[in-house]
Amino acid sequence: MGRPAVVLATVVLVAAVLYAGVVPVLRPVDDALVDFAISRRPPSLEFPFGTDNAGRDVFVRAAEGMRSSLLIAAATALGAAVVGALVGVSAGALGGWWDRIAMRVVDAVNSLPSLLLTLLIVAMYRGSVLAIVVSLVLTHWTSIARVVRGEVLAVRHAEFVQAARLRGVPQWRMIRQHFVPVAMGQILIGVVLLIPHAIWHESTLSFLGVGLPPHRASLGTLLSDAQASILLGDWWLLVFPAGVLTLVTLAVAVLGRSWQRKAQALQEVSS
Repeated sequence: MGRPAVVLATVVLVAAVLYAGVVPVLRPVDDALVDFAISRRPPSLEFPFGTDNAGRDVFVRAAEGMRSSLLIAAATALGAAVVGALVGVSAGALGGWWDRIAMRVVDAVNSLPSLLLTLLIVAMYRGSVLAIVVSLVLTHWTSIARVVRGEVLAVRHAEFVQAARLRGVPQWRMIRQHFVPVAMGQILIGVVLLIPHAIWHESTLSFLGVGLPPHRASLGTLLSDAQASILLGDWWLLVFPAGVLTLVTLAVAVLGRSWQRKAQALQEVSS
């Protein structure tokens, strides 16, 4: 990944975070407020992203939607990292029957359609942010578990681990002192790479009507609202939220891949 691309991705991500955090504070919008006098206005200096059918500023609503999507994605990535790290470290460190059971569970979860499983869970608690996060965690922890297990297995038979085992160091202490630090780099990279996946999944759920409630702004609900409006020629209701979603996910993906390659290069040098 070239340096210009990484710099550009960093700038885009910082700008998106500032946009999501600052704009809704400076220009708050009441989602329940309807003003048909300014509804369906195209982009202008007053309304950079235009207005929707209810006369709400799409520039502000897209910022609110980005904030909701980023918070849900961050919570999902952290939750999946915790579950995946616990399973991966314990499977790699303990081995034996626990390793076999853990990997069979990973295979079973991976064999299920993640979107369908997420839809089933969220449909029972429609509109619940907690249900969205839990459903995404349950379908996204397996990739981190596999990577972390591989990192632990790579050092399980290393000399310093064998020396610690001969000294009678308890297993839990070896996990804390040796295995977790080795896997921490991959865990952090996994968190970053999961964020764009979680953003798209949350947006998909809200777009399908089973995620956040329609009155609460998220990138998915904005895109769902734009379905009917695009047929009336209100192109800005689709283009701007979709553009924000695409730019942010691409920026996070570029940074995540860059950090992953750097971590792999450091591992090769150290080995």
